[in-house]
Formats: sequence, C-alpha cells, structure tokens
Amino acid sequence: MTTFELTPVGVGARVDLGVEVRPAASGACCSPLVTEPMDAARADRLAASFKALADPTRLRLLSIVAKSEGEEACVCDLIEPVGLSQPTVSHHLKILTTAGFLERSKRGTWAYYRLVPGALDRMSQLLADA
Repeated sequence: MTTFELTPVGVGARVDLGVEVRPAASGACCSPLVTEPMDAARADRLAASFKALADPTRLRLLSIVAKSEGEEACVCDLIEPVGLSQPTVSHHLKILTTAGFLERSKRGTWAYYRLVPGALDRMSQLLADA
C-alpha cells in the first residue's frame, strides 16, 4: 500500500476551499467534515483541488519542487526525475498552478515553479480531520 503525506508548507496565503472544519461533539466517533451541506460551486472547487493531487506524477512534482534548493525548481530540472517529456511535465505543472498549489515565474525561456505558501495547509487539515 502506498501512502502520501501532505505536510503544511510555511505560512501565508491560503487556498479557500469553502469547507469549514469543526471539532467532534463529545462522544462522537469522528469529526464531521463540514458543518452544513456544501453547495455545488464549493464542491466543484474542492473536487478540482483533490483531482489535481490525485495523480502520482503531480504528487512527485510537488515533492521535487518542495525539496529543491530555495523551494523552487525550473521546469527543465523536473523532466528527468519524472521521466516524461517537457510538454507533459508542463501540462501537469499547469494543473497544479491552476489548482493553486504552485506559482510560476518566467525567466528567459524557462519557467520556474514554487509552492504557494500555505496552499497545502487546508487540504492537509481536511484529510487529518476526516
């Protein structure tokens, strides 16, 4: 069985997934994920975030970026570790950027990616409290 651990990354901007986490009532077996039913728009945003993380290549890319010097990586340095072509790696990075997990900066002909501070905090909290 493969397990993945999402660890909070620094403090700063947070991705608002529109889900409120509350502690369990005394005697309850577990904490409810939400205090009220989610509307369709919030469910779509949350599902998109989980979908962005639900790919092994994207999880690897996040971990490589997080462990890179200065917590930033050039797309050119991400191709070989995942063993995919540059367009495919760029596609995965675009999905992670759109979902709010990475931010992109362009330098010359290359794009550099870094984790959005606090972006994984909310996802990690939801998973820990589920």
